[in-house]
Amino acid sequence: MAQQTDNQSLGKLGEQLACEALVREGYAIIATRHRTRFGEIDIVSEHNGVVVFVEVKARQADPELDDAIEAISPLKRRRVAAMALDYLAWTGQLDSPCRFDVVAIDGIGSPRETVRIVDHAWEMDY
Repeated sequence: MAQQTDNQSLGKLGEQLACEALVREGYAIIATRHRTRFGEIDIVSEHNGVVVFVEVKARQADPELDDAIEAISPLKRRRVAAMALDYLAWTGQLDSPCRFDVVAIDGIGSPRETVRIVDHAWEMDY
């Protein structure tokens, strides 16, 4: 149970850091941890008139691990796309432009912490 709590705390901290970075870059946060029938969208935001679905990947300092952004598998990308489509349908925005961004946080909680926003991280065809 302690490991799950640690992962939850890490996830919450990562989402907080991601939201702060996104707001600094002009994103408007619409929702965090939005539940859909396919899972949970980390952050739904708006940036320059585009609905942006943001996946947050946070990693603690560990030289054995790849960068946080490399942890998003093709399966995860398809799941996020399904959640995005569900969100757009639920909110009546199916005709709205949208994109997928990633906030990659490496070394979270360490002096070497880095937060990177990767816009247009991947493309999906509906």
